[in-house]
Amino acid sequence: MAKEIRGRFFKGKIEPLEKLNLNEGDEVIIIIREEPPDSGAFNRAAGGWKGTLDFDAYVKDLYASRRRQSPEISL
Repeated sequence: MAKEIRGRFFKGKIEPLEKLNLNEGDEVIIIIREEPPDSGAFNRAAGGWKGTLDFDAYVKDLYASRRRQSPEISL
């Protein structure tokens, strides 16, 4: 079975960042692939919503929903 997981090198050991379904003593093959320092969750998610949202319609709906929820103020 092959599975790719993320890990962190800390104090001379590689620590997995997610739970592994392994028994004590199981042998595994480790392939090291360094990630560039600027690649984080934010960079991996960039552009994920592109083309799924009409921004003008969103802003129009946002302001309309705020008008409905705001109480009338009498002066």
